[in-house]
Amino acid sequence: MRLDELKPNKGAVKRKKRVGRGPGSGHGKTSCRGHKGQKARSGGGVPAWFEGGQNPLHRRVPKRGFKNPLAKVYVEVNVETLDRVFNAGEEITPEVLLERRVIRKLCDGVKILGRGEITKALTVKAHAFSASAVKKIEAAGGKAEVIS
Repeated sequence: MRLDELKPNKGAVKRKKRVGRGPGSGHGKTSCRGHKGQKARSGGGVPAWFEGGQNPLHRRVPKRGFKNPLAKVYVEVNVETLDRVFNAGEEITPEVLLERRVIRKLCDGVKILGRGEITKALTVKAHAFSASAVKKIEAAGGKAEVIS
């Protein structure tokens, strides 16, 4: 077989529909657009979200509440996870948490929460801590340091 003998499989290539080329083509006169109406006009293609002039869905649905664009979004990690993943005496930073795949992304920072128990003395550096998390880390002989 040579390069000049290559061709696509039978039925793999369809011919382009040529509209507006006379009655013999089967796609003449209205060019497959039907009669009149918005979609028959030139440039009459309407976007997918257009609802024919009626009040659109995004305006009919009631809007509630307020989304603060300046709010900090923290990735939350519980002390039980730290106890399970790390060995005693290790220093834990957000970069180490990413490396060990404890968290998937950093967002605005890491917050350590107090769910579960911690038995190992760990040095934890994070952007925020809950009061119960600090208590548990220090009770286990570790340190909780806030990163600014």
